[in-house]
Amino acid sequence: MTGHTDDHANRSRHKAGRLVFLGFALIALYFLYTEHRAHLFAALPYLLLAACPLMHVFHHGHHHRDRNDGKDEHGRDLDPNTGSTPARHDH
Repeated sequence: MTGHTDDHANRSRHKAGRLVFLGFALIALYFLYTEHRAHLFAALPYLLLAACPLMHVFHHGHHHRDRNDGKDEHGRDLDPNTGSTPARHDH
């Protein structure tokens, strides 16, 4: 029976330790934000500019590159020599 009580006490201390750490972390984040807010807002335009190329590299980089079925994005057949949609000759 003492093993069950010890487990419960360890879990309670572990939970209390997490709450104390969370409290200190929130206080530290508050002071970091209030003391360095000017630096953060000064760097914000540069962070937005840096986000543009990063989005193109990581977000847009995989459109239709894994598909090599000989069709364009609209399902039309591609010319095997040029890789483009052949011109239509409707007479």
